[in-house]
Amino acid sequence: MERFDVNILGCGSALPTTRHFLSSQVINLREKLYMIDCGEGAQLQFRAMKLNFNRINRIFISHLHGDHCLGLPGLISTLGLLGRTSDLHIHIQPDAEKIFQPLLQYFCKELFFTVFFHAFDPQKNELIFEDRSLRVYSIPLKHRVPTAGFLFEEKPKSAHIIREMIDFYQIPISQIQAIKNGADFISPEGEIIPHSLLTRPADPPKRYAYCSDTAYYEKIIPLIEGVDLLYHEATFIEKDLQRATETYHSSARQAALIAQAAHVKKLVLGHFSARYPDENILLEEAQAVFSHTILANERMTLQV
Repeated sequence: MERFDVNILGCGSALPTTRHFLSSQVINLREKLYMIDCGEGAQLQFRAMKLNFNRINRIFISHLHGDHCLGLPGLISTLGLLGRTSDLHIHIQPDAEKIFQPLLQYFCKELFFTVFFHAFDPQKNELIFEDRSLRVYSIPLKHRVPTAGFLFEEKPKSAHIIREMIDFYQIPISQIQAIKNGADFISPEGEIIPHSLLTRPADPPKRYAYCSDTAYYEKIIPLIEGVDLLYHEATFIEKDLQRATETYHSSARQAALIAQAAHVKKLVLGHFSARYPDENILLEEAQAVFSHTILANERMTLQV
């Protein structure tokens, strides 16, 4: 099975604590690294988790609150110091370029690469990036400023070839890839050997959804239906629901309700408020609704 991991660099909320770093994650898909959010301290966690800076492929920023994006200038400066030469692409909201370009021009004048800002509309659910193996969609969320989550979806894979059948029919190597992609084999005698006889079905594509920051928002349910792994913010417990409502955040129970309604396979809680010294109170609240729930933690690696 090909690698599809989520590395948690930070899962705390806006007020820094000694327990948690600010929001940031790195997805490792087939050894390409895709970063989600970049709070302060993210590059230190990169070092701690022994991730390779030079493999950062793209960065996706959910919204323009400092705890999700103020680590960007420092990270870009570090990439320059490390001698990066390949361009860096950041998917972010339209206002971001006018905020960050002056900082880069002042602090990062001698980069050997170009930083490209790709603006997307956080109020739309749309495809914002695609390569050979991955599609990334924006997920409109409900927060105090325009905010989007992200759905990372593997592209369908080729079928698995059955080696014994290839040997039996003496199929040339030159035709194997076409068969994996759906073609039948025609023998020298003109016999048609169907694709289904020569292959086993491919592994289903994996899907990961990141939803932070957001109030309880049922409109995301069809957009994340059945994902293998959902990261959903759980800033508060139900007892503090009034504060959650005022700040457009979610309780742990609300995150679990979303996971349950969307039939996700596993829920990961994150974006923890500094007011709770023990996040197990959040876990217990969520598991009472949706048992397949775990807590995020720094330096945790999750297989999708």
